[in-house]
Order: sequence, then C-alpha cells, then structure tokens
Amino acid sequence: MSDAKDQPPGPPESKQPPTQKYSEVVFGQPDTERPDAPDRPTVVQDGWTRWGLLLAVAAVVALVAGSIGGATAAFLMNRADGAAVSLSPIPSASIDRAPDSIAGIVSRVLPAVVSIEVRAPGRRGTGSGVVIATEGNSGHILTNNHVAAPAADGGQLRVIFHGGQELSAEIVGQDAQSDLAVLKVAGISGLKAAALGNSDTVVVGDPAIAIGAPFGLEGTVTAGIISAKDRTITVGGGEDPFDFSRLNALQTDAAINRGNSGGPLVNARGEVIGINSVIAIGPSSGFDRGPSGNVGIGFAIPINQARRIAEQLIRTGSVEHAFLGVVLDQLYPGEGARIATDSDGNGPVIQPGGPADRAGLRPGDVIMKLAERNVKDADELIATIQSKAPGDQLRVTYRRADQERTTTVTLAGKSS
Repeated sequence: MSDAKDQPPGPPESKQPPTQKYSEVVFGQPDTERPDAPDRPTVVQDGWTRWGLLLAVAAVVALVAGSIGGATAAFLMNRADGAAVSLSPIPSASIDRAPDSIAGIVSRVLPAVVSIEVRAPGRRGTGSGVVIATEGNSGHILTNNHVAAPAADGGQLRVIFHGGQELSAEIVGQDAQSDLAVLKVAGISGLKAAALGNSDTVVVGDPAIAIGAPFGLEGTVTAGIISAKDRTITVGGGEDPFDFSRLNALQTDAAINRGNSGGPLVNARGEVIGINSVIAIGPSSGFDRGPSGNVGIGFAIPINQARRIAEQLIRTGSVEHAFLGVVLDQLYPGEGARIATDSDGNGPVIQPGGPADRAGLRPGDVIMKLAERNVKDADELIATIQSKAPGDQLRVTYRRADQERTTTVTLAGKSS
C-alpha cells in the first residue's frame, strides 16, 4: 500500500513522516478551530478596511462642505447646456448565452453544486459539495473528508441547495486517506446530479471552472486553466505526524479559497473533472487576518479517483486502497524512491508474498519510474499508488547496483 496505516500487517511504505513540499498548503475551508470565525471576508480596498474608508470619506466631506454653495450655482448654469442630451436606451434583458460559454456551462452545473454548513462542539465551518447521484427524492453528495469530519462525532451538517432549500445531511462514508466523503440528503424533489468527466483525458491548458462557496459565498464561480497534472501534494500531519494525505492532484489557477473545498472543478463540456481540495497560500496579508487567500495555485482530486472512492463509500461505507507492500526510505537524497535496507525493528521492509515481493523487488532497489511516470521521491511514488485501484498492473523501472531493470507489479488492496 502507499501508506503505512492502510496496508495489511507488514511494513509501511515509508519510514518517516513526509516532508511538506508546500509549507503553506491549507485545506480550503474556513477556520473550524474558531467558533467565532466569520463566514464572510473583510472587504479591503487599497490597504483600507471598510471602516477606514468610511472615516476617510467623512473627513473629506467635512473639508469640502464649505465650497458646495458656490459650486451649486455654476452647476445649475451648466445643466441648461445639456438639457437636450439623452443616453441610449437600455438593451433588451434577454441575451442568449452560447452553451459552451462559461455562463452556459455554469447554468447547467450550478444546480448540482451545494454549500455545506458544519457545526460541532466548539467548531464551525463551511464547505462545498456536488450532487453525484439521485434516487427519487434523495441524493448523494461528494465533498472533502476534511469538510465533513467535524460532524462525524455528534456534529450537524446542513446542505444549502442552489434554489435556497436547506436540508440536514448524514455521512454515508468518509475516507481520510483520499480526503473524500459522501453525504446523503432526503426530502427534495427535482434534484439533478452533475455529469462526471474523465480526468485521464485532461491536458495542461484545458479550461477549468471552479464552483463553490468560498468564505460562505454560495454559488461563486471562477475560471482558469489546468496548470499541471499529477502534482504530488502532501497535506495534514497535525498532532499525529502520520495523519496526512498524499494527493496526486490536478493543479489549476482558477481562484479557490477557504470554503471551496469539496466543490467541483469543471471542464469546457460542463463535466466534473476534479474535487477542489487544497490551496497554496502566500504570506500574511496584514490587518490581523492571518494568511492570504488565493494566489493562483489550487489543487483538485481527479474525478476518476474520486468516482472510484465514492462508489465504494456508497456501496459499503469503506474503501479498499491499493498498496505496494514495501518500506520506503524517506531520507534517501537521490532521484527516485529507494526501498529501505533495514526495518528498524518494525518487520521486513518488503512484505512476504506482497506485490513488490512477487514482482522481484528487493531491499535497496531504487524505483525510478512507475506506470510510465518518472518518480522523483518517495512521496511521489506513494501518491501515484494511492491514485490507483487494487488489481491494477503497473510497469516498474528500478535500479539495482547501478543496473536498470524493469518488472510488473499487481497492486493489492485492503479496506480502510
């Protein structure tokens, strides 16, 4: 498996907690650690807060009040010169949008996008989600696990639909490793599911549209492109250094902010190609507001992986994850991912009878390529494996004693 805590008894895939490549990568939801966290952003313009602007305007008004009387006479004299001027009429309110325009695409997808409010003891937050299946007057909603997780133990989830209707939701299943969760709502008619696309066919430069509720602003739409594919992102690792997720993500420059988590990333055909999950943030923006928001670097879980996880959660409530069955040396400084040479007393570095063992891999082998993808380090190898399904056969290129070799592994699986 690609993660120590999700594989059968035997060696974990990594000996050390991952090194955070993006030191300021955060989940996209508001600060759930603060019950009083605002649902709306503070308006800032040219370095002034809203109240600062009001005070400044009041001062200017006081300075110019004395000159209003003289200016009024000149104004009244000048109005006579423009008495015959009229502006063009207001255009017709009916304007057709092309189906393949951003407005046309959004009009088809927006009814399937929801805002999610989470309340738990001492915690509060908002996120986004997308309807992926309907059954009569009920439906299933896909979102991020980190959006739904606070409500797993005694909390409440409320879903706000595009038309304004609000319903309570239950968690059908959640998976921390992939950072995905499925919710279910009942008692709503006319609900439509979004069309799911094929994230394997996405290429860099494709249009991308993000829809969600950043800072609780429901139905917010932003547009950009696919900036990169197969981007390895490691997130999490709070109090428990091994409590983290590795994502093999789509990168986009469509604006994503806190609260966009769980919402869809959509292609030019109106199909969901990803679930918006993580943003990279810049330094603090001042005004005691904490870290800044969107800087044009957002990440989404590819929909092909999310679809597979969601189907399992709906059917069984758990997920079977793929694993390789090795311990990886996280401290290896070279290119590639090296299988450890000692177990530090935690069992063999290659699980006997596991996928790597059956493929002929040995301690000290350096995996250079997996499924035709170059492997830079251990995190990238694990993220790639986690994006695959148990039973997938992958061609492996590895180095042993300065000699390059190839083999084929069949990934095994274990339920979370």
